Amino acid sequence: MSIPLVLNRKNRILLAELTKTDFKLRYQGSILGYLWALLRPLMMFAILYIVFAKLLKIGSDIPHYPVYLLCGTTMWSFFTECTSQGIQAIVNRGDLLRKISFPKYIVVVSATLTAVINMLINLVVVIIFALINGVTPTWSWLIAIPAILQLYLLSLGIAFLLGSINVKYRDITSIWEVFIQALFYAVPIIYPLSMVASTSQLAAKILLINPLSQAIQDIRFGIITHETITTWNYLDNIFFSFIPVCITLTILVIGAITFRKKSKFFAEEV
Repeated sequence: MSIPLVLNRKNRILLAELTKTDFKLRYQGSILGYLWALLRPLMMFAILYIVFAKLLKIGSDIPHYPVYLLCGTTMWSFFTECTSQGIQAIVNRGDLLRKISFPKYIVVVSATLTAVINMLINLVVVIIFALINGVTPTWSWLIAIPAILQLYLLSLGIAFLLGSINVKYRDITSIWEVFIQALFYAVPIIYPLSMVASTSQLAAKILLINPLSQAIQDIRFGIITHETITTWNYLDNIFFSFIPVCITLTILVIGAITFRKKSKFFAEEV
């Protein structure tokens, strides 16, 4: 089984139906329902803002820091939801895989697209919050589009890779949850990268080569403030700017190949 770039009509319909089903089931039985798609990242933002911005006074030198922080937490929530749901997708849809023959990758893609829907809803809130905070819309907002696409491809690659391993070794889910908690502090979400750069330029460059950090910084640069440190305005060599993109594509390719090889055994192992 291969993972084609273009879906035929039958698979497109199946992907759309699975995505809608995943989105509905995510909030089924809750009192607030779909509002949780907005409330979870907003609650996370509120806690981080009070603790780090108000109490610890972090980010005071960053223009529109509340929006800066909200944008970071929104993209982080998208990444964590996309990877977590994608990793568990095959296991969660085991009954369907045993009954119907269809391309297995559709299950993972549908789970990640549910995260995309939530992210787009929250991105609207970020934009509204940015306008209220005095951010002026410019053409640079378009920079966010390829950065978000890169973040999705990175998440999808991780979901393919770890999701295919998780079918046989269910510990992967727990290991990823622990890893992602540590990763949160290794990515400039709550603290500006300029704070790291003022202490160690080498550390800032290492953090910036991380594709997750690079994508989030690019989105902040495009939507919020051009004072945001990015690969192209901070790294000495312009070719270093392509490292995060190359890492993203490498993870996606390795994940797709691994998924393709292991997918033939999913029905037996799930």
